[in-house]
Amino acid sequence: MRRVRGIGDRRGSRNPGGTGAKASEGKLTSQHAQGLKSKPSAESWRRQKLLQIHEALSQDPVDVEFLRMAAQSRGGLLSDQVRRKVWPRLLGLSPYDLPPHPGRSPLQDHRDYHQVQMDVERSLAHFPRGMRPEQRAVLQEQLVAVILAVLSARPELHYYQGYHEVALALLLVLGPRKAAALLDQLSMHHLRDFMDPTMDNTWHILNYLLPLLARESPQLHSFMERAEVGTVFALSWLLTWFGHVLPEPTHVLRLMDFFLASHPLMPVYVAAAVVLHREPEVLAGPCNMPSLHQLLSRLPQPLPTESLLAQALNLFTQHPHSQLAQEVAMRTHSSLSIEGSFTALQVASAHQRPDWVLQKQRQQAGCQKPLGSQGGPSTLVKAAVWGLSATLGAAALAVTQTALGWSPELLWKIF
Repeated sequence: MRRVRGIGDRRGSRNPGGTGAKASEGKLTSQHAQGLKSKPSAESWRRQKLLQIHEALSQDPVDVEFLRMAAQSRGGLLSDQVRRKVWPRLLGLSPYDLPPHPGRSPLQDHRDYHQVQMDVERSLAHFPRGMRPEQRAVLQEQLVAVILAVLSARPELHYYQGYHEVALALLLVLGPRKAAALLDQLSMHHLRDFMDPTMDNTWHILNYLLPLLARESPQLHSFMERAEVGTVFALSWLLTWFGHVLPEPTHVLRLMDFFLASHPLMPVYVAAAVVLHREPEVLAGPCNMPSLHQLLSRLPQPLPTESLLAQALNLFTQHPHSQLAQEVAMRTHSSLSIEGSFTALQVASAHQRPDWVLQKQRQQAGCQKPLGSQGGPSTLVKAAVWGLSATLGAAALAVTQTALGWSPELLWKIF
């Protein structure tokens, strides 16, 4: 088979690890687009793409640039058999140089053991349908071992709820040994900011979303700002790479293909594509935080996955993260100048103050900014907080508590 021109011939520009920040990332050449998309039938297109992937794998050195483009483009890597070969290469790992099989014995002493165990036990919905209970029990045990093997080897990393969902996708495709190697690599790169002792860097990443929406749709951004919905609705999307909200395992794996081949900030661009896709629904609905948060927290079904990923790639090219970083820094600095103790987490979360929900009930009509804070906690305040926590669990409470600067004692009084 003739090699697709323009792919893999620029040896000096290749990024073997697949984690570099390049504005041209994901941009398909015309030859590559023709090679992967313009086929007379779905079967011949699939067969052609598989042949090209296997040819890229057989190159010496492996053509990682082509593998990245294949993972990002329509259909992704197509099968778990291909993923087992390509995923490690996208992260700069060799299948011939892997850590030993994760063990069990010392892991129960780890500080996060009980939390990991509980999260894994609650993740039944994310295992393949029809799996026998005994088979699932074995996989759950392996999942705990894989997670704790990574955390034990890197004590500076802190487990977060949702980490196990990324780990599960790796385990189901790769098995425990390869999954542990890839999870370790992801934890030190793509997921690193989520694994700090605090959520400050997590919220800093979420702060990229609103400036991105403002560039693409000022009307949508203005509506969301007036509703003061913030970006809490997208928190689980980033933490789990959408694994928590996608009902079909095939969609989860497709996004894994995409994110493993992309810049670590790409989940923010996918989140923006999802919100932009729902712009007509958003603008047609009420302009208040509870309604808008509820709408945006739920992904539309069926989800047009491929068109959303294509749009995310375009957004990444049109609005480079380096430019957005300047706007994010300005937003953060503006809030920090108001109260020095605010962090990047508090910047966006301040828009989720439950008492603002109460104020909105007092407004006569329209979507106006609240003028000031009145009154104290009420049943409506509790309902607003409970609504957030029901969607995002402990993470939402952590966000709310940090944003308001409340002490744990005051939170307990409210509840």
